[in-house]
Amino acid sequence: MSHNRARKGGDGRLTAALDPQDQGPQDQCGVFGVWAPGEDVAKLTYYGIYALQHRGQESAGIAVSNGKQILVYKDMGLVSQVFDDATLEALKGHIAIGHARYSTTGASTWHNAQPTFHPTADGSIALAHNGNLTNTAALAGKLDEIADAEGGLPADVRGPSGATNDTSVLTALLALHKDQSVEEKAAELLPQVHGAYCLVWMDENTLYAARDPQGIRPLVLGRLERGWVVASETAALDIVGASYVREVEPGEMVIIDADGLRTRRFAEAKPKGCLFEFVYLARPDTIISDKRVHSVRVEIGRKLARAFPADADLVIPVPESGTPSAIGYAEESGIPYGVGLVKNSYVGRTFIQPSQTIRQLGIRLKLNPLRDVIEGKRLVVVDDSIVRGNTQRALVRMLREAGAKEVHVRISSPPVKWPCFYGIDFATRAELIANGLSADEIATSIGADSLGYVSLDDLVDATTLPMDSFCRACFDGEYPVPLAEVRGKDVLEIEQDPCCVVDPLDGVSTTAAAGGASDALARP
Repeated sequence: MSHNRARKGGDGRLTAALDPQDQGPQDQCGVFGVWAPGEDVAKLTYYGIYALQHRGQESAGIAVSNGKQILVYKDMGLVSQVFDDATLEALKGHIAIGHARYSTTGASTWHNAQPTFHPTADGSIALAHNGNLTNTAALAGKLDEIADAEGGLPADVRGPSGATNDTSVLTALLALHKDQSVEEKAAELLPQVHGAYCLVWMDENTLYAARDPQGIRPLVLGRLERGWVVASETAALDIVGASYVREVEPGEMVIIDADGLRTRRFAEAKPKGCLFEFVYLARPDTIISDKRVHSVRVEIGRKLARAFPADADLVIPVPESGTPSAIGYAEESGIPYGVGLVKNSYVGRTFIQPSQTIRQLGIRLKLNPLRDVIEGKRLVVVDDSIVRGNTQRALVRMLREAGAKEVHVRISSPPVKWPCFYGIDFATRAELIANGLSADEIATSIGADSLGYVSLDDLVDATTLPMDSFCRACFDGEYPVPLAEVRGKDVLEIEQDPCCVVDPLDGVSTTAAAGGASDALARP
């Protein structure tokens, strides 16, 4: 069963959505699962998704099984807003899954919060998903086919009223396992699911996890003294005291029950891990492909210093995501590292929207310059990415107003020129500043004295992993999974309300094949 309660008020935190026209790259989701008889699995899951809060701040949820029934509790807001001690005390059992959400398919509403819950012929399942599917409409069509063949489906099996996300469709299909076990149904269904997905799901007695054949999003396996943990990042293992075992392999399903852990392969592995995880998405203390993300980002900074030196007095980061690369730039260049910008630690999502007066303060709500540190100085400012350029334009202006003599911007990712269909909610291609301007033109646009982006080759080299092991689509337009029917995050809302069709890609055809989308996604 699934419960919700009246929405709590804001927690006094400023909203991250200060300007809806200036959204940076939005993280996707974080998933966590634990099988541990004798442990307080709800609290372990709370701490696990708390450690993954950076991957999604719109809603949070936990599902727990005591062997007889599954109870799901979820709500809009941050993990700390949704759960309290009394709620967690009520969630008793030996299996749990958790989710922190940023919407990439489906609106940000309670109906689309996760974990999703569905009854089955002999029990129920709950499921949480990180990533974004590229054949959601086709999967939704399979539900209709089953309904036609069986003379209709009960409403509770078809999915919760109002749900319009790819996860609800996937959960409904997984729940229809007549004459099959959940495991066998998953092994049959998953090869038909395309796009990016890291899944954790459960029935009353078993915890499951699976990763798409490309392994686009990260998923790791950890060991507790009395159980097992799966999570989006190793940082979530650390916080619950689990030892890191290994990554869940692309195309692998993990099954954990009273008989222990076993795995099965449902598809051939074709690794294409998301390169942007190393740039921005993952926590710096996370390990991906046996590489500490912080160390990779420091090395990116060193490479930036070699490729784009500057005569400057001080290297400062745009906190927090620019900090490791700024350290590397300072080390390599010999220019002192300093703190020139102070970040407000309490900028987060809330239900209190800022007034127009507050909006006009813009970036100052997030960052404030230390005038006595930067006044009269030639600065190298290191940031992780430029999307539309509005934030950097305001930042450069603010630094100059605080007395900076020169501002040289260095970016620890290549230019973002293509949208992501695998779980990162970038701006549309038309809005990406690097899509139409050269680096020098962008420097002029944002008011910087110079601008340097790390090259794709240097970025990949910093990871020490092969180029062909990554999904690099946002940088080079080569999409590893076909985009035959991608129609944006509101694909199912559009289908439910065809009178309100708005092409999320501004009329761009989305029939791109793997290996490139230059024809399909080209814009004037």
